[in-house]
Parts: sequence; C-alpha cells; structure tokens
Amino acid sequence: MMVRSCWKPIADGDEGDGSGRVDGLLWYKDLGNHLYGEFSMAVVQANSSLEDRSELESGPLTSNPLGPQGTFIGVYDGHGGSEASQFVSDNLFCNLKRLAAEHQGMSEHVVKRAYSATEESFLSLVKKQWLSKPQIASAGTCCLVGVICNGMIYIANSGDSRVVLGRVERATRETEAIQLSTEHNVNQETVRDELRSKHPFDSQIVVLRQNVWRVKGLIQVSRSIGDAYLKKAEFNRDPLPAKYRLAETFFRPILSCEPSTSSHTLHPDDQFLIFASDGLWEHLTNQEAVNIVNSNPPNGVARRLVKAALREAAKKCEMRLSDLQKIEQGMRRHIHDDITVIVVFLNSRSENTSLCGSPLSIKGGGSANS
Repeated sequence: MMVRSCWKPIADGDEGDGSGRVDGLLWYKDLGNHLYGEFSMAVVQANSSLEDRSELESGPLTSNPLGPQGTFIGVYDGHGGSEASQFVSDNLFCNLKRLAAEHQGMSEHVVKRAYSATEESFLSLVKKQWLSKPQIASAGTCCLVGVICNGMIYIANSGDSRVVLGRVERATRETEAIQLSTEHNVNQETVRDELRSKHPFDSQIVVLRQNVWRVKGLIQVSRSIGDAYLKKAEFNRDPLPAKYRLAETFFRPILSCEPSTSSHTLHPDDQFLIFASDGLWEHLTNQEAVNIVNSNPPNGVARRLVKAALREAAKKCEMRLSDLQKIEQGMRRHIHDDITVIVVFLNSRSENTSLCGSPLSIKGGGSANS
C-alpha cells in the first residue's frame, strides 16, 4: 500500500481555502468553517515519521447528497508505523457514509459498523501483504471519532485519544470540562480488569514492566484498529519480527477494535469540543485545555494547545521550549509523542448553508480538498 508523505509542501504564509501551513515539525490550520461554526487544527511530529493522522469532513454524511448533513471529526493515533492510521484516514469516513445511507441515518450502531468494516478491510490488506511486508501486522491505530448531526453528537473511541466538551455552567458562568470519550489504556485498573476477565486463563495478559502496564508486555492500549498480530494468531509467527512474537499461540483475539460509543443532545451552553491524541493529554488536564480554548480567540487555538503541551513537556525535562523545538524528529519522541488537536466550535445552532454546496474535507498534516 502506498502511504502519502505526511507533509504537503505549502508556501509560507498560505493557508488556502482547505489546506494548512507548515512550521518545521508543526502543521496547522488556524481557522476554518464547518457546518456549525469554526474549527482550528494543529499537528506536531515527534516520531521519525509522523504516525498520527486526522481529518475533518463537513457536508453530506451519507453517499446520498440529499441525506443528513453534518460534521465528522477523526483522530487516528498510529503505532508501529503509519500504515493503519493512513488506511483509517482513507477509508473510515467512506465506510460511515455508505452505512449511514444503508441505515437511512446516523446512529451509534452505524458508527460501530463503520469501525468494524474498516478493521475487516485493513486485516484483509495485512493478509495480502503478509509475506512481502510482514511488519504491517504490527501496525495499528487508536481511533477517535465524533459526528455532529441533527442536534446530536455521536462519539466513538478505541484506544487512548480523548474528546472533551467545554460547557458553560449557568450558575457560575464558568466553562466546565466534560470528557465525552472512554479510554482503553491498561494503565487504568478498570481496563486491566476487563482484559483479565476476558482472558481468565492467561496470567500474563497484562504485564508491569519498568512501571508501565502493557498488554502481553507489548502495547498499552487494549482496543485499536489493526494490530493484526494480536488479533489473529496466523500473523503472530515468522516472518513477523521476533520482538512482536508471543511465545505461545492464542485462540481468541487479544485486542479488540470495538469502540466505546455514546451520543449526546447538544445544549445551547455547549461551546466547543477538543479532540486530541494522548500526546496532548499526557501534559494537560481536561480543565487546563478547556481554559486555554475559553480564554483565547478561536484563530490559532489548536496551535496554542500544542504549544502549551510542548512547554509542559520541556519543563519536565528541565529545558526551554525554544531548546525543545531545535530537537529533530525521532529524538523528540523521548520528550513527547506526536500530538494532534482539533478544536470544533459550536457557535451556530443552525447549519452554515454556505457550505452545503461545497463539502469541506481537510486532513491534518496532509493534503486537503474543499
């Protein structure tokens, strides 16, 4: 499978209509419009090649142009390479539109079906490429999705990315942080317990090594798209690189792709949503992130969140942000992860009809069409 270069060269100072700008390892789209208001996006690279992918799509949500309109947000935090995150970026929204048309509307069930359809087709790709490119079996991605449609927001998450809502509390006029997603990282006791109950005869299903819990001593998340080597035993053998191979075979999937889902009716006091990979949440609390968005103009606010996280990461290593920014990709991963942030404002209760004729599609850190 061809994987596009993560950065699309863009003339300095030019954000165009649907593209973004690049500043070293930082890609950003400071401000754009979706059906229900404005949005801001930013991505910073830490790995030797960017493994995060993300997208915002606004317009028709089904393959029928007369079907429901809305905004789709996806954050795909890849690991073991970018093959899985790129595949999800290329296929998940298309699958969602097809399934929403089949079911004549949006629902948690439709979003779940889109995840499983994307997983199935990625595992088919792994099977095809297995002998020529066995390392694709160890590529996986966390997958966080939000769909805003007909006054509702549908949330789905596999892995440890997170979406947080900023809502004004009427009594205090404070903007409160409300986490809408559920995470699947085995550093949480509830997630370890869930895995142990699913695998009661495997005492090594979660292993604590160097103060970090990992599934089979290999991976921190218990749900993902991809990671075929922990879902089908046929991919956990030679020619897979030895570091990913388990000593004993397994007869049921160790990881799951099934997302935790929820749906919420949007309230007039709901101001904005912050979608981000765990690279942001390692350094900022939910409320800190909400306070930054609330106390700054929308223009450039995603980039501001990324900078705040980088400042915290630098502080933990007793260095200045300016010194951190001189460190090249690859080496950066010792200090922080790839970070993707999409801030979606809900400042319009009615659809922005100017977008209805021309759907918006923008890929974080990559190419865009609008």
